[in-house]
Order: sequence, then C-alpha cells, then structure tokens
Amino acid sequence: MFEQRIHQHFIASADLKYQAAQALSTPISRAIEALGAALTNGGKVLACGNGGSAAHAQHFAAEFVGRYELERPELAALALTTNTSLLTSIANDASYDDIFAKQVRALGQAGDVLLVITTGGNSTNALAAVQAAHSRDLTVVALTGKGGGKMNEVLGETDIHICVPHDHMARIQEVHLLVLHCLCDGVDAMLLGETE
Repeated sequence: MFEQRIHQHFIASADLKYQAAQALSTPISRAIEALGAALTNGGKVLACGNGGSAAHAQHFAAEFVGRYELERPELAALALTTNTSLLTSIANDASYDDIFAKQVRALGQAGDVLLVITTGGNSTNALAAVQAAHSRDLTVVALTGKGGGKMNEVLGETDIHICVPHDHMARIQEVHLLVLHCLCDGVDAMLLGETE
C-alpha cells in the first residue's frame, strides 16, 4: 500500500546525501581536524540540540565515549541534553534559552569544542550556547540546514558551519546523522593513524 511512498523517501534521502557529499566534505574535514586537535590537547566535546537534534547529540557522545566502529581509548564528549534535573532547574529558574549556555560556561574550557545541532539554525538556546562558547574560547562546529538561519550571524571566523543544502527537516536530520558518523570515523582515523 505504501511502497511507492516509501520508495520516494529512500530516493530523496539518497539524492540529498549525494549532493551534500560534494557541498559538505570540506567543512566536515575541517571539523574532524578541530575535534582531533581538541582531543589530542586534552580537551573535550560538548554537544547540544533540541528534539531529534538532542538525540543526535547523545548519539554522538555515545560514539565518542564508547566507541564508533573500532576499539580505541575513550574520547571525552558530553551531551548537554541528558541531565533532566539540571535542564529543568535552569529552564524554571532562569530561562529555557539558557539550558545549554549555562552548561557551556560551567564545563567548557579554552580548546574544547561545542558541537551544536539545529536543523533550522534558529533555536534560541543553541544560539546562546554558541555565544557562551565564544566567551570561553571554544571552537564551534554547527550542524544546520535551511540556509543556516540566525546561526550565520553568531558564528565566528574560526568556527565551522556544516549546513545541509535542504529545507525539509527529516532530510536534514538524516544527513546530520551521516555527518556525525563521518566525524566519528574521521577522528578515529586521525587518532589511529589511518588516512584512507
């Protein structure tokens, strides 16, 4: 009954991934280098996002701390989306807009990386997290879509913007997951001395 509709989803996803590979390979490579540099210098990665992007942030942290595909030493990564007591206290006592920024200021140190994931680039708490990262001298790797939205206005010259060239949220999220896997694979290859 739904076979044709399902087929179209697969085709649309595959087409976008092919296009995105050409558009995003350079910023993804730069992000791998930034993540690798932070980790080899004793730094860590803080990851955040809302909704599906929160799940992606947690997935990324799990791949870094646990492992991606190869056994290797644990990598320092923390999803800022998991502590419900912390998140709800900040949202209640301050503002939902501050749930990530306060954690970045508390946990982030110069040389760390903030991985911020927002499909449209307009989430106020994600934008505030970027500003907090800059105040603590963190490099920002931003995963967006839909042209990047307001994220374009807050990123600095040394930050890395990986903006999926599409407007459909589900397609953007599918590419974001692939980008995260590319980051994990690239960092593993860098740390384990593999170039291909």
